[in-house]
Amino acid sequence: MSIDSQNLPKISHYLGIDFGTAKIGLALADVEMKMAFIYQNIANDRKMLENLAQIVEKENIKKIIIGKSGKLPGSNVAQKSFDIEEIGKKIEKELGVPVLYHEEMFTTKMAEDNLKERGEKNIKKYDDREAARIILQDWLDKIQLSQVKAG
Repeated sequence: MSIDSQNLPKISHYLGIDFGTAKIGLALADVEMKMAFIYQNIANDRKMLENLAQIVEKENIKKIIIGKSGKLPGSNVAQKSFDIEEIGKKIEKELGVPVLYHEEMFTTKMAEDNLKERGEKNIKKYDDREAARIILQDWLDKIQLSQVKAG
């Protein structure tokens, strides 16, 4: 007797996003395991929404967490090269998936350090994915901590 894979429940995922001007790093976590993994990069171009829509469908994405830069310490100015909230609103509207924002200060530097520590050779190829993983994992950890405190 075999199991029909079409009848298996589809696992829901969270998608973490680290936006760059040229490429976008993506990370995935399933809603049960609460552990983020690097996924892939996509180009930040005119097909970005189309590519995200395909990933949302394929991976059964239930929530998107986008890294958002805050204020630099000792500064009143938020660091951003484009309006991430406008992009998030467009993603939410077009894809019909809730979008949340999470602090991403210095995640690219942390990502590069992690990759160097692991002996990775092409750091620039993977740093956006790793930054997305850091953003998503930090968000997951904070959600779990708030649930523990509330429970």
